[in-house]
Amino acid sequence: MAPDAMRTAAHSLSDARPLSYWLDDPGKPGALPALTGDERCDLLVVGGGYSGLWTALLAKERDPGRDVVLVEGHEVGWAASGRNGGFCAASLTHGLANGLERWPEEIGELEELGGRNLDAIEAAVARYSIDCDFERTGEIDVATEPHQLDELREWHRRTQELGFSGVEFLDRDQVRAQVDSPTFLGGLWDRRGVAMLHPAKLAWGLKRACLSLGVRIFEHTRALELARSGAGMAVRTPYGRVFARDVALGTNIFPSLVKRVRPYTVPVYDYALMTEPLNVEQLASIGWGNRQGLGDSANQFHYFRISSDNRILWGGYDAIYPYGGRLDSTLDQRPETFLKLAGQFFECFPQLSGVRFSHAWGGAIDTCSRFSAFFGTAFRGRVAYAAGYTGLGVGATRFGADVMLDLLSGEETGRTALGMVRSKPMPFPPEPFAWTGIELTKRSLARADSHGGHRNLWLRAMDRMGLGFDS
Repeated sequence: MAPDAMRTAAHSLSDARPLSYWLDDPGKPGALPALTGDERCDLLVVGGGYSGLWTALLAKERDPGRDVVLVEGHEVGWAASGRNGGFCAASLTHGLANGLERWPEEIGELEELGGRNLDAIEAAVARYSIDCDFERTGEIDVATEPHQLDELREWHRRTQELGFSGVEFLDRDQVRAQVDSPTFLGGLWDRRGVAMLHPAKLAWGLKRACLSLGVRIFEHTRALELARSGAGMAVRTPYGRVFARDVALGTNIFPSLVKRVRPYTVPVYDYALMTEPLNVEQLASIGWGNRQGLGDSANQFHYFRISSDNRILWGGYDAIYPYGGRLDSTLDQRPETFLKLAGQFFECFPQLSGVRFSHAWGGAIDTCSRFSAFFGTAFRGRVAYAAGYTGLGVGATRFGADVMLDLLSGEETGRTALGMVRSKPMPFPPEPFAWTGIELTKRSLARADSHGGHRNLWLRAMDRMGLGFDS
Protein backbone atom coordinates (compact mmCIF):
# COMPACT_ATOMS: atom_id res chain seq x y z
CA MET A 1 0.00 0.00 0.00
CA ALA A 2 1.39 3.41 -0.97
CA PRO A 3 2.19 5.76 1.95
CA ASP A 4 -0.62 8.20 1.09
CA ALA A 5 -3.13 5.35 0.80
CA MET A 6 -1.93 3.94 4.13
CA ARG A 7 -2.38 7.29 5.85
CA THR A 8 -5.90 7.59 4.42
CA ALA A 9 -6.77 4.07 5.57
CA ALA A 10 -5.35 4.65 9.05
CA HIS A 11 -7.20 7.95 9.42
CA SER A 12 -10.49 6.27 8.48
CA LEU A 13 -10.05 3.82 11.38
CA SER A 14 -9.08 6.30 14.09
CA ASP A 15 -12.52 6.38 15.74
CA ALA A 16 -13.58 2.79 15.04
CA ARG A 17 -15.03 1.03 18.09
CA PRO A 18 -13.42 -2.38 18.74
CA LEU A 19 -16.60 -4.45 18.73
CA SER A 20 -19.22 -5.82 16.37
CA TYR A 21 -21.55 -3.16 15.03
CA TRP A 22 -24.43 -5.62 15.27
CA LEU A 23 -23.89 -6.24 18.98
CA ASP A 24 -23.45 -2.53 19.73
CA ASP A 25 -27.21 -1.97 19.73
CA PRO A 26 -29.44 -0.31 22.35
CA GLY A 27 -32.06 -2.99 21.72
CA LYS A 28 -29.78 -5.76 22.95
CA PRO A 29 -31.74 -7.81 25.50
CA GLY A 30 -30.43 -8.31 28.99
CA ALA A 31 -28.86 -11.64 29.92
CA LEU A 32 -30.94 -14.30 31.61
CA PRO A 33 -29.73 -15.81 34.92
CA ALA A 34 -27.24 -18.67 34.98
CA LEU A 35 -28.34 -22.18 35.84
CA THR A 36 -27.90 -23.11 39.51
CA GLY A 37 -28.68 -26.50 40.99
CA ASP A 38 -30.11 -29.40 39.00
CA GLU A 39 -32.60 -29.25 36.15
CA ARG A 40 -34.37 -32.01 34.24
CA CYS A 41 -35.78 -31.89 30.74
CA ASP A 42 -36.60 -33.90 27.66
CA LEU A 43 -34.10 -32.10 25.40
CA LEU A 44 -31.04 -30.10 26.37
CA VAL A 45 -29.63 -27.78 23.71
CA VAL A 46 -26.04 -26.65 24.24
CA GLY A 47 -25.19 -23.35 22.56
CA GLY A 48 -27.08 -20.09 22.15
CA GLY A 49 -26.13 -19.23 18.59
CA TYR A 50 -28.27 -19.88 15.54
CA SER A 51 -27.66 -23.63 15.67
CA GLY A 52 -28.92 -24.02 19.21
CA LEU A 53 -31.72 -21.47 18.92
CA TRP A 54 -33.19 -23.06 15.79
CA THR A 55 -32.94 -26.49 17.39
CA ALA A 56 -34.82 -25.39 20.50
CA LEU A 57 -37.45 -23.53 18.47
CA LEU A 58 -38.08 -26.36 16.00
CA ALA A 59 -38.20 -28.91 18.83
CA LYS A 60 -41.06 -26.98 20.44
CA GLU A 61 -42.81 -26.49 17.11
CA ARG A 62 -42.64 -30.24 16.45
CA ASP A 63 -43.84 -31.13 19.95
CA PRO A 64 -45.16 -28.24 22.10
CA GLY A 65 -45.23 -30.55 25.12
CA ARG A 66 -41.52 -31.31 24.96
CA ASP A 67 -39.59 -29.79 27.86
CA VAL A 68 -36.58 -27.99 26.33
CA VAL A 69 -33.66 -26.34 28.11
CA LEU A 70 -30.97 -24.28 26.36
CA VAL A 71 -27.66 -23.34 28.00
CA GLU A 72 -25.27 -20.72 26.62
CA GLY A 73 -21.75 -20.11 27.93
CA HIS A 74 -21.88 -16.34 27.41
CA GLU A 75 -24.97 -14.57 26.02
CA VAL A 76 -27.25 -15.54 23.16
CA GLY A 77 -25.85 -14.37 19.82
CA TRP A 78 -22.52 -13.26 21.33
CA ALA A 79 -20.17 -15.28 19.12
CA ALA A 80 -20.37 -15.91 15.36
CA SER A 81 -24.14 -15.32 15.28
CA GLY A 82 -23.60 -11.69 16.28
CA ARG A 83 -20.45 -11.00 14.27
CA ASN A 84 -21.12 -12.26 10.74
CA GLY A 85 -21.99 -10.26 7.63
CA GLY A 86 -25.73 -10.98 7.74
CA PHE A 87 -25.81 -12.97 4.45
CA CYS A 88 -28.56 -15.58 4.84
CA ALA A 89 -28.05 -17.96 1.91
CA ALA A 90 -30.28 -20.73 0.61
CA SER A 91 -27.28 -22.94 -0.14
CA LEU A 92 -26.66 -25.78 2.29
CA THR A 93 -23.38 -26.74 0.60
CA HIS A 94 -21.38 -23.50 0.70
CA GLY A 95 -22.44 -22.68 -2.81
CA LEU A 96 -23.63 -24.68 -5.79
CA ALA A 97 -20.10 -25.32 -7.10
CA ASN A 98 -18.95 -26.92 -3.84
CA GLY A 99 -22.11 -29.01 -3.60
CA LEU A 100 -21.89 -30.13 -7.22
CA GLU A 101 -18.28 -31.19 -6.72
CA ARG A 102 -19.02 -33.25 -3.59
CA TRP A 103 -22.57 -34.58 -4.03
CA PRO A 104 -23.41 -34.47 -7.75
CA GLU A 105 -26.05 -37.18 -7.51
CA GLU A 106 -28.14 -35.33 -4.94
CA ILE A 107 -27.35 -31.70 -5.75
CA GLY A 108 -30.84 -31.10 -7.15
CA GLU A 109 -32.41 -32.27 -3.90
CA LEU A 110 -29.93 -30.26 -1.83
CA GLU A 111 -30.71 -27.11 -3.80
CA GLU A 112 -34.44 -27.67 -3.37
CA LEU A 113 -34.05 -28.27 0.37
CA GLY A 114 -31.94 -25.13 0.65
CA GLY A 115 -34.56 -23.02 -1.10
CA ARG A 116 -37.29 -24.40 1.16
CA ASN A 117 -35.09 -23.74 4.20
CA LEU A 118 -34.66 -20.06 3.27
CA ASP A 119 -38.40 -19.77 2.66
CA ALA A 120 -38.99 -21.25 6.13
CA ILE A 121 -36.62 -18.73 7.73
CA GLU A 122 -38.48 -15.90 6.02
CA ALA A 123 -41.77 -17.34 7.26
CA ALA A 124 -40.48 -17.69 10.83
CA VAL A 125 -39.25 -14.09 10.84
CA ALA A 126 -42.78 -13.02 9.93
CA ARG A 127 -44.59 -15.49 12.21
CA TYR A 128 -42.64 -14.49 15.32
CA SER A 129 -42.44 -10.78 14.36
CA ILE A 130 -38.63 -10.81 14.42
CA ASP A 131 -37.43 -7.31 13.55
CA CYS A 132 -34.09 -8.18 11.92
CA ASP A 133 -34.12 -6.05 8.74
CA PHE A 134 -34.79 -9.13 6.57
CA GLU A 135 -34.45 -8.20 2.86
CA ARG A 136 -34.46 -10.91 0.19
CA THR A 137 -32.41 -8.89 -2.27
CA GLY A 138 -30.02 -11.59 -3.45
CA GLU A 139 -26.26 -11.47 -3.93
CA ILE A 140 -23.93 -10.52 -6.77
CA ASP A 141 -20.61 -12.31 -7.20
CA VAL A 142 -18.42 -9.75 -8.94
CA ALA A 143 -15.31 -10.19 -11.07
CA THR A 144 -12.44 -7.76 -10.50
CA GLU A 145 -9.89 -9.51 -12.74
CA PRO A 146 -10.25 -10.69 -16.36
CA HIS A 147 -9.77 -14.37 -15.49
CA GLN A 148 -12.54 -14.10 -12.88
CA LEU A 149 -14.89 -12.70 -15.51
CA ASP A 150 -14.14 -15.64 -17.79
CA GLU A 151 -14.76 -18.04 -14.91
CA LEU A 152 -18.10 -16.41 -14.03
CA ARG A 153 -19.23 -16.50 -17.65
CA GLU A 154 -18.30 -20.18 -17.96
CA TRP A 155 -19.97 -21.03 -14.64
CA HIS A 156 -23.15 -19.26 -15.72
CA ARG A 157 -23.19 -21.28 -18.95
CA ARG A 158 -22.70 -24.52 -17.04
CA THR A 159 -25.46 -23.82 -14.52
CA GLN A 160 -27.87 -23.06 -17.35
CA GLU A 161 -27.00 -26.36 -19.04
CA LEU A 162 -27.60 -28.21 -15.76
CA GLY A 163 -31.00 -26.58 -15.38
CA PHE A 164 -30.20 -24.29 -12.45
CA SER A 165 -31.90 -21.04 -13.36
CA GLY A 166 -32.38 -17.88 -11.35
CA VAL A 167 -28.83 -16.55 -11.73
CA GLU A 168 -28.29 -13.67 -14.16
CA PHE A 169 -24.98 -12.79 -15.81
CA LEU A 170 -24.16 -9.06 -15.72
CA ASP A 171 -21.58 -7.44 -17.97
CA ARG A 172 -19.46 -4.51 -16.84
CA ASP A 173 -22.06 -1.83 -17.50
CA GLN A 174 -24.88 -3.90 -16.01
CA VAL A 175 -23.06 -4.67 -12.78
CA ARG A 176 -21.93 -1.06 -12.37
CA ALA A 177 -25.55 0.03 -12.88
CA GLN A 178 -26.34 -2.00 -9.74
CA VAL A 179 -23.32 -0.98 -7.63
CA ASP A 180 -20.73 1.35 -9.08
CA SER A 181 -17.09 0.47 -8.56
CA PRO A 182 -14.36 1.01 -11.14
CA THR A 183 -12.97 -2.40 -10.17
CA PHE A 184 -16.08 -4.34 -11.26
CA LEU A 185 -15.82 -6.11 -14.63
CA GLY A 186 -19.00 -8.19 -14.44
CA GLY A 187 -20.98 -10.39 -12.10
CA LEU A 188 -23.53 -13.10 -11.41
CA TRP A 189 -26.70 -12.00 -9.63
CA ASP A 190 -28.56 -14.64 -7.64
CA ARG A 191 -31.82 -12.74 -7.21
CA ARG A 192 -33.65 -14.97 -4.70
CA GLY A 193 -31.09 -17.25 -3.12
CA VAL A 194 -29.74 -14.86 -0.47
CA ALA A 195 -31.37 -12.51 2.03
CA MET A 196 -29.70 -9.68 3.94
CA LEU A 197 -30.46 -9.27 7.64
CA HIS A 198 -29.23 -7.90 10.97
CA PRO A 199 -27.59 -11.02 12.42
CA ALA A 200 -27.71 -10.14 16.10
CA LYS A 201 -31.36 -9.10 15.89
CA LEU A 202 -32.15 -12.47 14.31
CA ALA A 203 -30.51 -14.25 17.26
CA TRP A 204 -32.29 -12.05 19.81
CA GLY A 205 -35.60 -12.55 17.99
CA LEU A 206 -35.13 -16.33 18.01
CA LYS A 207 -34.38 -16.12 21.73
CA ARG A 208 -37.69 -14.32 22.34
CA ALA A 209 -39.53 -16.81 20.15
CA CYS A 210 -38.06 -19.72 22.10
CA LEU A 211 -39.05 -18.16 25.40
CA SER A 212 -42.58 -17.55 24.11
CA LEU A 213 -42.92 -21.29 23.41
CA GLY A 214 -41.69 -22.27 26.85
CA VAL A 215 -38.00 -23.01 26.26
CA ARG A 216 -36.01 -22.43 29.44
CA ILE A 217 -32.82 -20.51 28.62
CA PHE A 218 -29.84 -20.12 30.94
CA GLU A 219 -27.06 -17.73 29.92
CA HIS A 220 -23.53 -17.50 31.34
CA THR A 221 -23.81 -21.27 31.78
CA ARG A 222 -20.97 -23.25 30.19
CA ALA A 223 -21.50 -26.92 29.50
CA LEU A 224 -18.40 -28.51 30.99
CA GLU A 225 -18.87 -32.26 30.75
CA LEU A 226 -21.22 -34.72 29.09
CA ALA A 227 -21.85 -38.18 30.56
CA ARG A 228 -24.36 -40.99 30.66
CA SER A 229 -26.99 -40.87 33.41
CA GLY A 230 -29.31 -43.83 33.53
CA ALA A 231 -31.25 -44.01 30.26
CA GLY A 232 -30.38 -40.41 29.43
CA MET A 233 -27.56 -37.89 29.68
CA ALA A 234 -26.15 -35.48 32.24
CA VAL A 235 -24.32 -32.23 31.49
CA ARG A 236 -22.30 -30.56 34.22
CA THR A 237 -22.22 -26.76 34.38
CA PRO A 238 -20.31 -24.41 36.75
CA TYR A 239 -23.17 -24.23 39.30
CA GLY A 240 -25.26 -27.28 38.59
CA ARG A 241 -26.25 -30.08 36.23
CA VAL A 242 -28.87 -30.76 33.58
CA PHE A 243 -30.33 -34.26 33.25
CA ALA A 244 -31.90 -34.81 29.83
CA ARG A 245 -33.24 -37.65 27.75
CA ASP A 246 -31.53 -36.19 24.65
CA VAL A 247 -28.84 -33.57 23.99
CA ALA A 248 -28.26 -31.46 20.86
CA LEU A 249 -24.85 -29.81 20.54
CA GLY A 250 -24.77 -26.50 18.69
CA THR A 251 -21.38 -25.36 19.95
CA ASN A 252 -19.79 -25.12 16.46
CA ILE A 253 -16.28 -23.65 16.85
CA PHE A 254 -16.11 -24.18 20.60
CA PRO A 255 -14.61 -27.55 21.64
CA SER A 256 -17.23 -30.25 21.25
CA LEU A 257 -18.32 -32.19 24.32
CA VAL A 258 -17.91 -35.24 22.05
CA LYS A 259 -14.12 -35.27 21.86
CA ARG A 260 -13.84 -37.38 18.72
CA VAL A 261 -15.57 -34.57 16.77
CA ARG A 262 -12.91 -31.95 17.58
CA PRO A 263 -10.38 -32.82 14.80
CA TYR A 264 -13.01 -32.10 12.14
CA THR A 265 -13.03 -28.32 12.69
CA VAL A 266 -10.47 -25.57 13.11
CA PRO A 267 -11.04 -21.94 14.09
CA VAL A 268 -10.41 -19.34 11.39
CA TYR A 269 -10.57 -15.70 12.43
CA ASP A 270 -12.49 -13.45 10.03
CA TYR A 271 -12.63 -9.64 10.17
CA ALA A 272 -15.02 -6.87 9.20
CA LEU A 273 -15.36 -3.09 9.18
CA MET A 274 -18.53 -0.98 9.26
CA THR A 275 -18.64 2.56 7.90
CA GLU A 276 -20.47 5.51 9.33
CA PRO A 277 -23.88 6.11 7.67
CA LEU A 278 -23.50 7.40 4.11
CA ASN A 279 -25.11 10.72 3.21
CA VAL A 280 -27.29 11.30 0.15
CA GLU A 281 -24.40 12.33 -2.10
CA GLN A 282 -22.26 9.37 -1.08
CA LEU A 283 -25.12 6.95 -1.68
CA ALA A 284 -25.75 8.47 -5.11
CA SER A 285 -22.09 8.02 -6.03
CA ILE A 286 -22.27 4.23 -5.64
CA GLY A 287 -25.89 3.49 -6.55
CA TRP A 288 -26.72 0.22 -4.78
CA GLY A 289 -30.44 0.92 -5.00
CA ASN A 290 -31.37 -2.77 -4.92
CA ARG A 291 -29.36 -3.41 -1.73
CA GLN A 292 -27.93 -6.77 -2.75
CA GLY A 293 -25.10 -8.43 -0.92
CA LEU A 294 -21.83 -8.59 -2.84
CA GLY A 295 -18.75 -10.74 -2.85
CA ASP A 296 -15.74 -10.65 -5.12
CA SER A 297 -14.50 -13.76 -6.89
CA ALA A 298 -10.91 -13.96 -5.64
CA ASN A 299 -9.68 -16.85 -3.52
CA GLN A 300 -8.96 -14.26 -0.82
CA PHE A 301 -12.32 -12.63 -1.20
CA HIS A 302 -14.27 -9.74 0.31
CA TYR A 303 -17.95 -9.74 1.21
CA PHE A 304 -19.83 -6.47 1.52
CA ARG A 305 -23.37 -5.22 1.96
CA ILE A 306 -25.35 -2.14 2.89
CA SER A 307 -27.19 -1.96 6.21
CA SER A 308 -30.66 -0.63 6.93
CA ASP A 309 -29.15 2.69 8.08
CA ASN A 310 -27.00 2.97 4.92
CA ARG A 311 -23.65 1.90 6.28
CA ILE A 312 -21.37 -0.42 4.32
CA LEU A 313 -20.05 -3.57 5.94
CA TRP A 314 -16.74 -4.62 4.37
CA GLY A 315 -15.22 -7.91 5.49
CA GLY A 316 -13.18 -10.94 4.58
CA TYR A 317 -9.82 -11.35 2.79
CA ASP A 318 -7.57 -12.34 5.70
CA ALA A 319 -8.26 -15.70 7.32
CA ILE A 320 -6.13 -16.22 10.43
CA TYR A 321 -5.59 -19.69 11.83
CA PRO A 322 -3.97 -19.74 15.29
CA TYR A 323 -1.32 -22.41 15.77
CA GLY A 324 -2.79 -25.36 17.62
CA GLY A 325 -6.33 -24.30 16.81
CA ARG A 326 -6.73 -22.58 20.16
CA LEU A 327 -9.40 -19.91 20.49
CA ASP A 328 -7.88 -16.60 21.53
CA SER A 329 -10.05 -13.55 22.22
CA THR A 330 -7.07 -11.24 21.55
CA LEU A 331 -7.41 -12.22 17.88
CA ASP A 332 -10.81 -10.50 17.75
CA GLN A 333 -8.83 -7.30 17.16
CA ARG A 334 -6.11 -7.29 14.50
CA PRO A 335 -5.07 -3.75 13.46
CA GLU A 336 -2.89 -4.93 10.56
CA THR A 337 -5.92 -6.65 9.01
CA PHE A 338 -8.18 -3.64 9.61
CA LEU A 339 -5.63 -1.38 7.92
CA LYS A 340 -5.45 -3.73 4.94
CA LEU A 341 -9.25 -3.95 4.68
CA ALA A 342 -9.65 -0.17 4.86
CA GLY A 343 -7.13 0.34 2.05
CA GLN A 344 -8.90 -2.25 -0.10
CA PHE A 345 -12.26 -0.60 0.59
CA PHE A 346 -11.08 2.72 -0.86
CA GLU A 347 -9.58 0.91 -3.88
CA CYS A 348 -13.04 -0.54 -4.54
CA PHE A 349 -14.93 2.70 -3.83
CA PRO A 350 -12.59 5.65 -4.45
CA GLN A 351 -15.65 7.93 -4.67
CA LEU A 352 -16.12 7.35 -0.91
CA SER A 353 -12.79 8.91 0.04
CA GLY A 354 -13.19 10.57 3.42
CA VAL A 355 -15.69 8.05 4.79
CA ARG A 356 -14.76 6.80 8.25
CA PHE A 357 -15.29 3.44 9.91
CA SER A 358 -17.36 3.31 13.08
CA HIS A 359 -16.67 -0.32 14.08
CA ALA A 360 -13.93 -2.92 13.53
CA TRP A 361 -14.16 -6.50 14.80
CA GLY A 362 -13.30 -10.12 14.26
CA GLY A 363 -14.40 -13.54 15.35
CA ALA A 364 -13.83 -17.25 14.81
CA ILE A 365 -15.53 -19.35 12.14
CA ASP A 366 -15.84 -23.14 12.48
CA THR A 367 -14.15 -24.35 9.31
CA CYS A 368 -14.10 -27.94 8.09
CA SER A 369 -12.26 -29.37 5.11
CA ARG A 370 -15.38 -29.64 2.93
CA PHE A 371 -16.67 -26.12 3.84
CA SER A 372 -20.22 -27.31 4.62
CA ALA A 373 -21.76 -28.72 7.78
CA PHE A 374 -21.39 -32.30 8.95
CA PHE A 375 -23.59 -34.21 11.38
CA GLY A 376 -23.59 -37.20 13.68
CA THR A 377 -24.65 -38.86 16.90
CA ALA A 378 -22.96 -40.17 20.02
CA PHE A 379 -23.87 -42.11 23.14
CA ARG A 380 -26.05 -44.54 21.15
CA GLY A 381 -28.15 -41.85 19.59
CA ARG A 382 -28.85 -39.80 22.72
CA VAL A 383 -26.59 -36.95 21.55
CA ALA A 384 -26.63 -35.25 18.15
CA TYR A 385 -24.26 -32.63 16.78
CA ALA A 386 -23.84 -30.35 13.77
CA ALA A 387 -20.75 -28.25 13.01
CA GLY A 388 -18.45 -27.00 10.25
CA TYR A 389 -20.68 -24.39 8.56
CA THR A 390 -17.59 -22.39 7.46
CA GLY A 391 -19.17 -18.97 7.43
CA LEU A 392 -22.50 -19.81 5.80
CA GLY A 393 -24.35 -20.82 8.95
CA VAL A 394 -26.84 -17.94 9.05
CA GLY A 395 -29.20 -19.94 6.86
CA ALA A 396 -27.87 -23.50 6.96
CA THR A 397 -28.04 -23.82 10.76
CA ARG A 398 -31.82 -24.08 10.55
CA PHE A 399 -31.46 -27.09 8.27
CA GLY A 400 -28.83 -28.48 10.64
CA ALA A 401 -31.26 -28.13 13.53
CA ASP A 402 -33.82 -30.20 11.65
CA VAL A 403 -31.16 -32.83 10.96
CA MET A 404 -30.18 -33.05 14.64
CA LEU A 405 -33.81 -33.46 15.68
CA ASP A 406 -34.32 -36.12 13.01
CA LEU A 407 -31.25 -38.00 14.25
CA LEU A 408 -32.41 -37.84 17.86
CA SER A 409 -35.82 -39.18 16.86
CA GLY A 410 -34.16 -42.32 15.53
CA GLU A 411 -36.29 -42.28 12.40
CA GLU A 412 -34.84 -42.12 8.91
CA THR A 413 -36.06 -39.10 6.98
CA GLY A 414 -35.26 -37.59 3.61
CA ARG A 415 -32.70 -35.40 5.35
CA THR A 416 -30.92 -38.19 7.23
CA ALA A 417 -30.74 -40.30 4.05
CA LEU A 418 -28.65 -37.67 2.28
CA GLY A 419 -25.03 -38.51 1.51
CA MET A 420 -24.14 -35.07 2.83
CA VAL A 421 -25.62 -36.02 6.22
CA ARG A 422 -24.26 -39.57 6.31
CA SER A 423 -20.67 -38.64 5.41
CA LYS A 424 -17.93 -36.79 7.27
CA PRO A 425 -15.23 -34.42 5.99
CA MET A 426 -11.56 -35.27 6.24
CA PRO A 427 -10.30 -34.40 9.74
CA PHE A 428 -7.47 -31.92 10.09
CA PRO A 429 -4.09 -33.46 10.99
CA PRO A 430 -2.34 -32.76 14.30
CA GLU A 431 0.20 -29.98 14.67
CA PRO A 432 2.54 -28.96 13.22
CA PHE A 433 1.01 -30.47 10.06
CA ALA A 434 -2.30 -28.58 10.31
CA TRP A 435 -0.65 -25.17 10.61
CA THR A 436 1.89 -25.95 7.88
CA GLY A 437 -0.78 -27.21 5.48
CA ILE A 438 -3.11 -24.29 6.11
CA GLU A 439 -0.34 -21.71 5.70
CA LEU A 440 0.85 -23.35 2.48
CA THR A 441 -2.71 -23.35 1.17
CA LYS A 442 -3.24 -19.69 2.06
CA ARG A 443 -0.02 -18.63 0.33
CA SER A 444 -0.91 -20.72 -2.72
CA LEU A 445 -4.36 -19.13 -2.93
CA ALA A 446 -2.85 -15.64 -2.72
CA ARG A 447 -0.39 -16.53 -5.47
CA ALA A 448 -3.23 -17.86 -7.65
CA ASP A 449 -5.09 -14.55 -7.24
CA SER A 450 -2.07 -12.62 -8.51
CA HIS A 451 -1.26 -15.06 -11.35
CA GLY A 452 -4.47 -15.17 -13.35
CA GLY A 453 -6.14 -17.83 -11.18
CA HIS A 454 -3.47 -20.46 -11.92
CA ARG A 455 -3.53 -23.15 -9.23
CA ASN A 456 -0.16 -24.58 -8.31
CA LEU A 457 0.69 -28.23 -7.67
CA TRP A 458 -0.28 -27.99 -3.99
CA LEU A 459 -3.75 -26.59 -4.73
CA ARG A 460 -4.32 -29.13 -7.50
CA ALA A 461 -3.44 -31.92 -5.07
CA MET A 462 -5.83 -30.50 -2.49
CA ASP A 463 -8.54 -30.31 -5.16
CA ARG A 464 -8.06 -33.98 -6.04
CA MET A 465 -8.33 -34.95 -2.38
CA GLY A 466 -11.47 -32.85 -1.89
CA LEU A 467 -9.75 -30.68 0.72
CA GLY A 468 -9.66 -26.94 1.06
CA PHE A 469 -9.23 -23.93 3.25
CA ASP A 470 -11.62 -21.05 2.82
CA SER A 471 -10.43 -17.46 3.03
